[in-house]
Amino acid sequence: MIGNFPVERFRNIPTPFYFYDTELLQQTLEEINCQSQDEQFHVHYALKACSNPLVLDIIQKAGIGADCVSGGEIKAALEAHIPANKIVYAGIGKTDEEIHFALDADIFCFNVESLPELEIINEIARSKNKIANIAIRVNPHVDAHTHHYITTGLEENKFGIDHTLLSDALNIAIQMNNINIIGLHFHIGSQITDMSAFQDLCVRINDLQDEIEAQGLHLQHINVGGGLGINYEHPNHFPIADFEGYFKVFRKNLKLRPHQQLHFELGRSIVGPCGSLITKVLYIKKGINKQFAIVDAGMNNLIRPALYGAYHRIENLTSEKPYQLYDIVGPICESADTFIKDYKIHEAQRGDLLAIRSTGAYGEVMASNYNLRNTLKAYTSEFINQLTE
Repeated sequence: MIGNFPVERFRNIPTPFYFYDTELLQQTLEEINCQSQDEQFHVHYALKACSNPLVLDIIQKAGIGADCVSGGEIKAALEAHIPANKIVYAGIGKTDEEIHFALDADIFCFNVESLPELEIINEIARSKNKIANIAIRVNPHVDAHTHHYITTGLEENKFGIDHTLLSDALNIAIQMNNINIIGLHFHIGSQITDMSAFQDLCVRINDLQDEIEAQGLHLQHINVGGGLGINYEHPNHFPIADFEGYFKVFRKNLKLRPHQQLHFELGRSIVGPCGSLITKVLYIKKGINKQFAIVDAGMNNLIRPALYGAYHRIENLTSEKPYQLYDIVGPICESADTFIKDYKIHEAQRGDLLAIRSTGAYGEVMASNYNLRNTLKAYTSEFINQLTE
C-alpha cells in the first residue's frame, strides 16, 4: 500500500482503469453533512461530475439529493434510490421526452433556462394534468474568476435568463396554469476557489429578492448551484475541499427570508479528489531535448488536459528512483493526447504504474472509445481489497 493505493493489487488489474477511494469519499460526505447542518440547507450532488453507480450508491446513503442535466441522469439517480423529491433538473436543451420522463417521475423541480423551455414544460404538464415545480435560472452577471469554458454566470452565456429580464419572466410564469414557480436558480461556474465570487453572488441574489418582493412575489426556494473547486496541485495535503468556508459564505452573506430553503449543487468537490486514473508505462522514448513517458491511458480516458489544458498531479506508484523530467503522453493518434509536458516524476521504466490524481470528476464520465480503444473499467477501494481476501 502506497498512500491510499493498494499498488500490489493494482498489478493484477488490466490498465488503464479508474480507482475510487471510497473511504475519502465517505469522509468528504461526512464533512459536507457536518458543515451544512442548517435546517434550511439542502445539498444535491451534480451527477454530471461522475455517474458511476458504485459512487452514486455511497452518495445516496449519505442522504444527498441529485442535480441532473439529462433524462439519463434522472434515471441513474432514481436507480441509485435517490428520492424523486430530492432531484432537481437543469440544462438548456431538455427534450420533450426528457420533460415527460421527469414529470412522470414527480421530481422536485425543473431549473428553467429560457422562456421557450418554460412554455414547453407548461404545455407537456397540461397534457398530463400535472403541475410542474420550476425555478427560473438567473444569469446574475457574476465573474467566477475561472476558466472561460466553465464560467456560466456572465452576460450572454448560453445559460439562464439575464437578471435584467427576470421580472418579465416571472410575470409570464405566474400566468401559466400548469406551472408552479417555487424559486430562483443560479450557477456561476466551476472550479471556483476564490470565495469572493460566491460573496458577489449573495449580494446579487439579495438585490434580486428585494426587487421581486417589491412586486409582491415571495419565493420559497433559492438554489445557488455549485462550483466549489478542489486543490489539484496538492491532493495529498488537501484531499477535502473547503466546505466550511463555502457554506459559511452563504450563511453569512445571503439574506434568506423566513422559512426560505437554500439548495446547493455540488459535484467536483464531492467526487473529484477521490478518483485517480491508473495507467501503465508502455515505453520511455528519448528525444533530442526531452524524453517521453508513453502510457496506455489516453485522451479518450481523460480528456480534460486536452480540452481545457487542465492540470492533474501525476505520481509514479512503483518507483522511488530520483526524479526525471518527462512529457507524459498517451497512445491516441492526436498531438493533443498529452497529459502534461516537462513534468517531474520518479524515474520511470516500462511497466511502472502511474496515478493521474483528482480525476473523480469529469474523468470517467467523459471517457470515450475513440480510436476504438477498450472500454474503461472502474473500481472502488472496497472491490480491489476484496480481490485477495
